[in-house]
Amino acid sequence: MSAGKIKDYYKVLGVGKNADRKEIKKAYRKLAREHHPDANLNDATAEERFKDVSEAYDVLGDDQKRTEYDQQREYFAAGGPGAGGWTGGGSPGGAGWQDIFTRGGGGFGSVFGDVFGGAGPAKGDDLYYTITLGFQEAFKGTTKRIKINRRRTCSTCSGSGAKPGSQLATCETCGGRGTIAQNQGFFSVNQACPTCGGEGRVVKESCRTCGGAGTLPEEKTVTVKIPAGIKDGGKLKYRDLGQAGHRGSPAGDLFIIIKVGEHGLFRRAGNNLHIEVPLAFTEAALGATVKVPTVGGKVSLKIPPGTQSGQTFRVKGKGFKKSRGGGFGDMMVKVHVEVPKQLEPAERELLARFAEKMDSDPRAAVMAQAQER
Repeated sequence: MSAGKIKDYYKVLGVGKNADRKEIKKAYRKLAREHHPDANLNDATAEERFKDVSEAYDVLGDDQKRTEYDQQREYFAAGGPGAGGWTGGGSPGGAGWQDIFTRGGGGFGSVFGDVFGGAGPAKGDDLYYTITLGFQEAFKGTTKRIKINRRRTCSTCSGSGAKPGSQLATCETCGGRGTIAQNQGFFSVNQACPTCGGEGRVVKESCRTCGGAGTLPEEKTVTVKIPAGIKDGGKLKYRDLGQAGHRGSPAGDLFIIIKVGEHGLFRRAGNNLHIEVPLAFTEAALGATVKVPTVGGKVSLKIPPGTQSGQTFRVKGKGFKKSRGGGFGDMMVKVHVEVPKQLEPAERELLARFAEKMDSDPRAAVMAQAQER
């Protein structure tokens, strides 16, 4: 297959890259007279040369077109896509690079496959499957068995679509080259042949098993191992379990998307867990050791005397398992002090006696600030 390339209009006119408009116009007139069809009757070569000269002058004789053309030459000289070259601008008719690269519906692979060394085998499409987990399943990890519907490569013809032992015929559309030449503005490019899909050959006798498709439908059971600590939106990849590739090419991949349900008590933030726990008034005032829940059971938490409502304590290693570096996150316990809504007479008497002995006003500092302002 011949590689597509950008035409060198300076070479066509025989001028240097820095030639001014006067030089370009002079060179064009000279060559146009020399190769004009009227002066070269029945000379196909001269006619083709005249077309090239006219096309070159149409670009280099227009300042805007010439600027775009020079930018595109620099872009290809820098290595084309991904080489850090020019990526903006347009081509004649207002089409930008993105339009040129995607003409024909195939992107880089179909339009410029030959320019950049070929698009490689037509890998099959990827498949996506969503699994919803409970909060504890995501915390501990689990195993799920799922069924997927895909197309696998036909084992009879190995994906070729041809009857075993039969010959593949040369594609008449492209003559076996796999590409057909097309002009794209400044470019002369090779596009994948629509008849043979770029293969250069077509099936003469179809495989009886797959009817020439090269693939067959399949329902496959897949065992998915979900690691502990996986996050909502996490993705697992299983190679070659997607759709079969074209004509025996590699299959696509299977991607498992994980959704994790919420928990009634715990909230996840990264690898840490957050929970709110109530404290009795006496526990907060006098201090205590209380039991608090974790996803895996209960732990003891020491509450120091004078703990305030809204204070947060850290319980190390009781969060989610870390996917990198090992270890676990922490559990953050936020306490809030509960005030009893009803008191027994004896309890009320004790609190009243306690209040009488209190000689500090908890609002004194606030009142002082208010007066200052």
